[in-house]
Amino acid sequence: MSRGVRRQRVPVALLVPAGLGLAFLVLPLAGLLLRAPWTTLPRRLAEPGVLTALRLSLETATVATLLCVTLGVPLAWLLARVEFPGRRLVRALVTVPLVLPPVVGGVALLLVFGRRGLIGSWLDETFGVTLPFTTAGVVLAEAFVAMPFLVIAVEGALRGADPRYEEAAATLGAGRFTAFTRVTLPLVAPGVAAGAVLCWARALGEFGATITFAGNYPGRTQTMPLAVYLALETDLQAAIVLSLILLTVSVVILAALRDKWIGST
Repeated sequence: MSRGVRRQRVPVALLVPAGLGLAFLVLPLAGLLLRAPWTTLPRRLAEPGVLTALRLSLETATVATLLCVTLGVPLAWLLARVEFPGRRLVRALVTVPLVLPPVVGGVALLLVFGRRGLIGSWLDETFGVTLPFTTAGVVLAEAFVAMPFLVIAVEGALRGADPRYEEAAATLGAGRFTAFTRVTLPLVAPGVAAGAVLCWARALGEFGATITFAGNYPGRTQTMPLAVYLALETDLQAAIVLSLILLTVSVVILAALRDKWIGST
């Protein structure tokens, strides 16, 4: 036993439903592994369609994460460090994409950034920029659904950081921006890294907002989840292979963040 945790008898009334719940979560994953075409897996992974979807997914998820870090870290700092009217409302709005159905998010993006949207029409008329059904649209959709993960993680890290270091930097003549970049960011770097990884994983697995706002065009907007959806209609084995890749990424990320979010035993 570690950290003073006492062993206790588990009531059968809790053990049975707990076991059923575990089986309910694990059996679908086990079925995926059992049905995987292991003998032809290397050949299928080398198919052009799989590689294209994988490359596009990695690129768009990475760009979306960079966008989320650029916009989300200052937003998290604002929520954690600054008292202002309506802060609770702002925090609630930031977390809305966590519970909003992704398809609804895609529709909302169309209404704002579509060619006839609130901002999209101005972008089209002024700069000739069209975001829907483009690779940039994929990045935008992924960033929309993934940014709350980053903001929540970084805000939690900021609230846990000792503000006296920032106050000491201020007394030594450092401005707020200098204190933020030289003191605050190094203090919360692990939280930023963890939030960025979660953000990247969420962007990689995004489906609903992407297909609604960016469509499903191979080589341009067809990411891995969209390729899985399309392959289900024509090639089940290919869908399983693509699903295995996403499952592997999810397991690796959860294992890497276990000590951060769950804690070691």
